[in-house]
Amino acid sequence: MKTTHVLIIGVVAGFVGTTGLALDTYEVDPAHSSIGFSIEHLVINTVHGRFGQFGGTIVVDPENGNALKSGTATIQATSIDTGISRRDDDLRSARFFDVAKYPTITFESKEVKTEGNEQVLVGNFTMHGVTREISLPIKLKGPIRAMGGTRLGLEANTKLNRKDYGLTYNKVLESGGLMLGEDVDIQINAEFVKQAAAKK
Repeated sequence: MKTTHVLIIGVVAGFVGTTGLALDTYEVDPAHSSIGFSIEHLVINTVHGRFGQFGGTIVVDPENGNALKSGTATIQATSIDTGISRRDDDLRSARFFDVAKYPTITFESKEVKTEGNEQVLVGNFTMHGVTREISLPIKLKGPIRAMGGTRLGLEANTKLNRKDYGLTYNKVLESGGLMLGEDVDIQINAEFVKQAAAKK
């Protein structure tokens, strides 16, 4: 009887172990991805920019409709690009991102929630040396076979208050308004490529 009990435990443990191995890891393809942002300028306009250097992964469950399980990202802050070199240099300076002291912007998920038809990555977002928990609604598309691999598309849009991360510089205009808005809209459009399973 004892032998049978041990055998059952072994089978269950093996099943749990193989279930964990069924998850797929996808790595971002920077050549077909973008991380953009926009912020109000002088009250009357919106300035757009992007980050040109970044990496990231997502993990999905292929046995459950590629349900999202986790995600991480690292952005090189020095790669900020608004199309104006002088402005970009200012953004890299200690007055804003201070990239010499804080070279990366990171996100690491802690859990995944479902809200309606959307999956929401909840995790720690670190920028300018400050870490805060954020919720990032995610839309996944695919997978499809293309360009020699299996790919997933990801879209995400969110809003951050830059003052929450110590990016507080501003200037009062003659009209009484502020030079820069506090809220920053983030737009992510990315392609991820499935990685080969690690060999045991």
